[in-house]
Amino acid sequence: MPAVVQLRSGKALTVRAAADSFLGSLTNPNTARGYGTGIGKTAERLGEDRPLAAVADDEVGEALELLWGTAAVNTWNARRAAVLSWLGWCADHGYGGPAVPAWVKRMTPPDSETPARPKLVVDRLIARREVPVREKTLWRMLYETCARAEEILGVNIEELDLPGRRAPVKAKGAAARRRGGRAREDFVLETVYWDAGTARLLPRLLRGRTRGPVFVTHRRPGPGKVLAPRDVYPDTGLARLSYGQARALLDQHTAVAGAAAGTGWDLHEWRHSGLTHLGEQGASLLMLMAKSRHRKAENVKRYFKPSPEAIAEVTGLLAPGVVRR
Repeated sequence: MPAVVQLRSGKALTVRAAADSFLGSLTNPNTARGYGTGIGKTAERLGEDRPLAAVADDEVGEALELLWGTAAVNTWNARRAAVLSWLGWCADHGYGGPAVPAWVKRMTPPDSETPARPKLVVDRLIARREVPVREKTLWRMLYETCARAEEILGVNIEELDLPGRRAPVKAKGAAARRRGGRAREDFVLETVYWDAGTARLLPRLLRGRTRGPVFVTHRRPGPGKVLAPRDVYPDTGLARLSYGQARALLDQHTAVAGAAAGTGWDLHEWRHSGLTHLGEQGASLLMLMAKSRHRKAENVKRYFKPSPEAIAEVTGLLAPGVVRR
């Protein structure tokens, strides 16, 4: 059940008390941590000991502008959303106070800047002899499924349909639902598909393993780390490969020579590249939406970044006398 928050009665609620009460009402610790930064800094800017009811709407807007007016779009939207939820909660519970003013608007995120790598570059990277089979398989699988890295890293061996070249993944945006008075996570399972490249590599990677995570670390986790049984290969105790570890491994093979770590490819580039190459080969927008599992056409359009060569080639269809059948 959600936490019951005892608010002080008979006194004006201060900005700090209102912030603490709202954050204490959140049952998801990740949400509480994410909201804590935005609400905490906003409360400091407004004056923590002031009565909440004495704060004007425009003061909230000015605080947001001063704190995050020059921040990235996603950061601005996240901080604004946190403060909006906080003040909305206060209003719903009958505690007088300000609201986020109408002029403090949510900003539209810019088009994704994640690049799409040429197909020849993708094939050459995966074919390099010094790249271990674990990384080869992960990268090829991300490219052919056009799935998110978290989805593929979360797959277990017993969930693989090797003959059918497919597997169910836990889709992004799964929401907590209430069942029998208790909150639990209900995940929407969606199917991803791979092709011959992944199909050739998976048996080499698994080498007889029949259960546990598909992608595991090469070392056992430390004694202080607690993992769910699903995230450990029971025969060896090796843990599921995390997103951060997978990102670091990709960096090792793609970072510019002599540059600091973190300058290489991003795991999301496999998804962008796969969708772009499918589009260049003539896949329709509806097919790209089905492959990427996007529900809005404008979302999948951000992933399609044809190369100059592909645009030049399709332009050739307009040459005099060219008839496409």
